[in-house]
Amino acid sequence: MTAGLWTNWILPGIWITIQLTVYSAALAAVVAFGIGIARTHHSRVVRFLAGFYTEVFRGTSALVLMFWLFFVMPGLFGWALVPMWAAVLALGLSYGAYGAEVVRGALNSVAPAQREAGVALSFTPWQRMRLILLPQAVPEMIPPFNNLLIELLKGTALVSLLGVADTSFSAYLVRLATQESVEIYSVTLVIYFVIAFVLTRGMRALERKTKAGVGITAAAGGTR
Repeated sequence: MTAGLWTNWILPGIWITIQLTVYSAALAAVVAFGIGIARTHHSRVVRFLAGFYTEVFRGTSALVLMFWLFFVMPGLFGWALVPMWAAVLALGLSYGAYGAEVVRGALNSVAPAQREAGVALSFTPWQRMRLILLPQAVPEMIPPFNNLLIELLKGTALVSLLGVADTSFSAYLVRLATQESVEIYSVTLVIYFVIAFVLTRGMRALERKTKAGVGITAAAGGTR
């Protein structure tokens, strides 16, 4: 591949992939914590609505949702999204539903005695969540969140079907221009691996930091 192909297609495609990953992950994190915490709410109505959201978005295809947001929603509601934001919304809502189950499970794994201690100290529900439950639950969320983040990174390749010039779409254009399938798709695999590796190292560093903050020794961290 020539320098021009890298400058004009591959590097801009990598940047778009990174943007998609960051924006979708941010939305997914908001959804995951919001819905996950709602899944542990004392109100049955709130738990039902949160569970309904989780089941709907876990049970639908992110690709089909992306198409629905881009092609169907403008006709129904008159709201037109550019392809990139339709992709961010679809990926964030879908992976946020998976993340919500991670949050729910981590919160429920905190010892009941910790909740009772918060009640004994006259903490409000929000104070118990912020000061007692989340500090202990977040370190347990990070390994599965890391897996979801890597899956989200790979899921960004779906946006190429909407014509978004991400890494996958750029690789396709380069293949058409050069007819060199082996080289371009081998390079593309390496690009995704490198991004995933950086994300994994960052998440492991975050895991060690959060565990240290609550006095948990991450002795097994180096063996993962």
